[in-house]
Amino acid sequence: MAQIKLKGNPINTIGSLPQVGSQAKDFSLVKTDLSTASLNDFKGTQLVLNIFPSIDTGTCATSVRKFNEKASALPNTKVICISRDLPFAMNRFCGAEGLENVVNLSDFRDASFGNDYGLTIVDGALKGLHSRVVIVLDENGIIKHAEQVEDIVDEPNYENALAVL
Repeated sequence: MAQIKLKGNPINTIGSLPQVGSQAKDFSLVKTDLSTASLNDFKGTQLVLNIFPSIDTGTCATSVRKFNEKASALPNTKVICISRDLPFAMNRFCGAEGLENVVNLSDFRDASFGNDYGLTIVDGALKGLHSRVVIVLDENGIIKHAEQVEDIVDEPNYENALAVL
């Protein structure tokens, strides 16, 4: 269990993030067309997993915009935005914002992703949602960077995440 904060108030997650250097666990998440995607679908590509509670909050929206901008110029790299939001909400947001350099995935059907990666919030007002996390994977699914933001209202450290790519 990891302790983070929501506007300075302590809350907890179900576990700890996977360790840098370890193999990322496979997942099955829902794409905006309601089909599924797994980690294996992205094999051979560097990934930035931008994980957050909801696209409909200011900080989450900012992280999607910034990763869309910053990572789009990197070769062989995809940004995967993951939340428990419905795929329709994620698609609506990115469409309205003109964001085309991110892939949106949802685990609204099954909480196993958040539990497997140790980032599901287990208490407080956001219980059941994801904490704000950035995980960077190399082309073979090895974790190169993992950051769980201390206070969920703060942005991740974009430069540290992208520096490992």
